[in-house]
Amino acid sequence: MVDLGGQYKGIKEQVNSAIATIMETSAFINGPEVRSFQKELEDYLGVKHVIPCANGTDALQIAMMGLGLKPGDEVITADFTFAATVEVIALLQLTPVLVDVDMDSFNINIEAVEKAITPKTKAIVPVHLFGQCANMDAIMQLAEKHNLFVIEDNAQAIGADYIFDDGRKQKAGTIGHVGATSFFPSKNLGAYGDGGAIFTNDDELAHTLRGIVNHGMYERYHHDVVGVNSRLDSIQAAVLRAKLPKLDGYCDRRRAAARSYNQAFKGQPNIVTPQTVKCEKEICDDCSCHVFHQYTLRITNGKRDELVKHLAENDIPCGVYYPIPLHRQKAYADERYNEADFTVTNQLVKEVISLPMHTELDDEQINFITKTVLEFVNG
Repeated sequence: MVDLGGQYKGIKEQVNSAIATIMETSAFINGPEVRSFQKELEDYLGVKHVIPCANGTDALQIAMMGLGLKPGDEVITADFTFAATVEVIALLQLTPVLVDVDMDSFNINIEAVEKAITPKTKAIVPVHLFGQCANMDAIMQLAEKHNLFVIEDNAQAIGADYIFDDGRKQKAGTIGHVGATSFFPSKNLGAYGDGGAIFTNDDELAHTLRGIVNHGMYERYHHDVVGVNSRLDSIQAAVLRAKLPKLDGYCDRRRAAARSYNQAFKGQPNIVTPQTVKCEKEICDDCSCHVFHQYTLRITNGKRDELVKHLAENDIPCGVYYPIPLHRQKAYADERYNEADFTVTNQLVKEVISLPMHTELDDEQINFITKTVLEFVNG
């Protein structure tokens, strides 16, 4: 699904040199590499504050802690996503409220969000799934109307631009009150271990978050807020610094692969290719609104699982993200949920399949993958 070894060859000298310097200086935690990466990511995103942390799940949890959410507060998020988004809500004894998603973008459905808002609702967590932003125009309008926080789960969409209805562009993760991302190795901007970061333009919130990530300390042994131990280490920061200047190029290569996939599957009645909802063209050459962390098809003839087996028989990796909706997971099941409210999610979990998507895909590989898919679909 990813080729991190191939990607490493393009940054090998810079990464190896930086790691050697870190080993010599022994500045392993909160060293110069971390501070430099923080500043460079702030500049890239156009955001005032980046707070590095240990992983993407911590980033979400710390963001919620920084906003002062209290046990029992309701937090609305998408049913169709990875469990990290909802597990941090539950860990903080907040009340997760899961809602359905849109069929075209796989992102949180605005009508479902509005329907779910109650006097106890305090925040909305849109997940920018597979590399494309949720409808942030509508989400921010709802948040303003109901005085809610917006916490962007940007683990899969770093580098993407959100195009507002008035034509303005802003980087994913910097639109809400706070954003969180993951630097897991397979992400578009991935480390060689765990890592994460939180983004905000709010000076006061940033100050709070900087204390939380470091045991609640602003001065050593003075604990001003309840905190956690969640820091990005210097080696991971060095890897991320090497990759950040190449991120736009990485995303361009993913988009090029997506265009090739789309062309191969064009006109197939049982295959629905990914939709870019903010562009007039399906996937245009200058499209920046989708960074294709995953390339996810819908197989609509009921044979998705058979296709998975067929690909495995031909040594082609694939992924099913996500096979069980969160509202059906044992840890998050709740009698409040009605299956009739999750019609899209319940359909998607039966149809979606993600094909290999990374910066090192070449035409030969894509041709083999698409030929193998089409042999099955048309066989």
